[in-house]
Amino acid sequence: MQSVAAELVALFAEVLPRLARITLFITAGVFLANVAVAFGLVRYVAGVSGWLTRPANLPDEVGTAILTTAASTTAGYATLAEYRESGFLDDRATLVAVVINTFFGFVQHVFTYYAPVLIPILGWSTGVLYVSFRAGIALAITLTGVVLGGLLLSDRNVNRRALADVAAERPAGDDRSARERVRAAAGKSWTTLRRIVPRLAAVYTLVVAFVTRYDVESLTGFAEPVTAALGLPGAAVPVIAVYTLDTTAGAVTIAPLLDDVFTPRTAVATLLVGGIVSFAVSTFKRSIPFQYGIWGAEFGTKVIVVNTALKVVFISLSVLLLLVPLR
Repeated sequence: MQSVAAELVALFAEVLPRLARITLFITAGVFLANVAVAFGLVRYVAGVSGWLTRPANLPDEVGTAILTTAASTTAGYATLAEYRESGFLDDRATLVAVVINTFFGFVQHVFTYYAPVLIPILGWSTGVLYVSFRAGIALAITLTGVVLGGLLLSDRNVNRRALADVAAERPAGDDRSARERVRAAAGKSWTTLRRIVPRLAAVYTLVVAFVTRYDVESLTGFAEPVTAALGLPGAAVPVIAVYTLDTTAGAVTIAPLLDDVFTPRTAVATLLVGGIVSFAVSTFKRSIPFQYGIWGAEFGTKVIVVNTALKVVFISLSVLLLLVPLR
């Protein structure tokens, strides 16, 4: 009994300081992110959208939808859907616009998830490396969309006469005072933290207890031939499994293994592989409900297939870029 109590004391002595530090950074990051959104700062990041739509043979109006995506993915996609339904854009032009949207959708996640949540969990070096690769992947997909638009689109894919029928909803002016915006940002932050922190604490405690009590690499040794083919340690298998179900939990799972089992490069490669595996789960949990709701089943399926294919290709290339120098 005393040994169990001693183990629990040692466990909490290790977990609580780390958890307190992570929670502090997450709290500050989420609050600052919501303040940035409340004051409209996120929109400035997307100001270059017109530079991408014109080489892609898309009208400037599409840049408005892309800009909106940086602040609200749903609003950006809804604007494109209205352009398509009105006949302003045909299916091919809409698909190209959706592909170009990728990086700007990523920008939103930098402010709301990657910077305030993921980097504090993974630490500065691994976290920034991971976010940099995710940014590179998103940018590569967006630039692919620009190239495809330049090659495949023309005036025939855009019906400017239909533009008069488009009643795309424009965001109303925000006349709240600075204090009201900060108060609203704090309320939104508290809602987010109530959802994230308890789950984070439970998962982090269980993971640290597991890796402290057991030799993770020996437990996953049966997977060594597979992980060795990619240059990853056997411990990558449970990380990928957890990441498939929940990305934050996957990051929490790998965090205690950094430096000891994983280098920043192998950790990022493991999380990216987890991202590929998780597509099957995330498609049913998020993509199908969202895309079908925006576009309908037929065109929504096309959007899912195109998005998933491009992500798999560029994530795979990123994993090779991370691991080939290690061989």
